[in-house]
Amino acid sequence: MTTIHHHSVQIYYEDTDHSGVVYHPNFLKYFERAREHVIDSDRLAQLWNEQGLGFAVYKANLTFLDGVRFAEVCDVQTSFELDGKYKTLWHQELWRPNAKKPAVTGEIEMVCMDQQKRLHPLPDSFIEAMLKL
Repeated sequence: MTTIHHHSVQIYYEDTDHSGVVYHPNFLKYFERAREHVIDSDRLAQLWNEQGLGFAVYKANLTFLDGVRFAEVCDVQTSFELDGKYKTLWHQELWRPNAKKPAVTGEIEMVCMDQQKRLHPLPDSFIEAMLKL
């Protein structure tokens, strides 16, 4: 496993349900944004434009431990590992300010695919860049 990366998330009113708590699917968005910051959007665009490769979520497992409310600024903590020839495994947690435990934990499996949606081995350039983080 690699270093933990931090990504700040502002909770907006539009993210919440009628009770003022974040609507559960929005945590997938927060985790996606954090992963994009780790990988780097320029690197993602370059992989797609030059090699025709991208990533798709294969499996997502979320555990909800505490409600997150409107106007909070939370910290998404992300680490990852290479998991075989085609897959990366991402460990993510969303922390509320001054919390003693994460509000949400997630384990996300992502696979590398070509533009025809076929599995493709993780490119060496991607592996090298990720291992440097």
